[in-house]
Amino acid sequence: QVQLAESGGGLVQAGGSLRLSCTPSGSIFSIADMGWYRQAPGKQRELVAIIRSGGTTVYADSVKGRFTISRDNANNTVYLQMNSLKPEDTAAYYCNADSAYGSSHWGQGTQVTVSA
Repeated sequence: QVQLAESGGGLVQAGGSLRLSCTPSGSIFSIADMGWYRQAPGKQRELVAIIRSGGTTVYADSVKGRFTISRDNANNTVYLQMNSLKPEDTAAYYCNADSAYGSSHWGQGTQVTVSA
């Protein structure tokens, strides 16, 4: 089993920056891909960014050029650096880890609020 602990959310003005962190524990040897998703009120959860075990990254079009996902392979911690934040980035952000055995794990979520 994998547990994910997220941190770094908060309130920021438009144009500001935040960095989210996600630290896994438990069966971390099984983790392959990790990523961030977000869910705004009344909307479906959507992909923000993924970083695969080999280092390949995938971004949603809406965050390309503003957000950067990175991974510290020493402890499997994943970061999401968010710059030039917009009010439409306001959402609960969830860390996800997919294991090499097919299971998927989620963190509890961290709130990001961007004021105009």
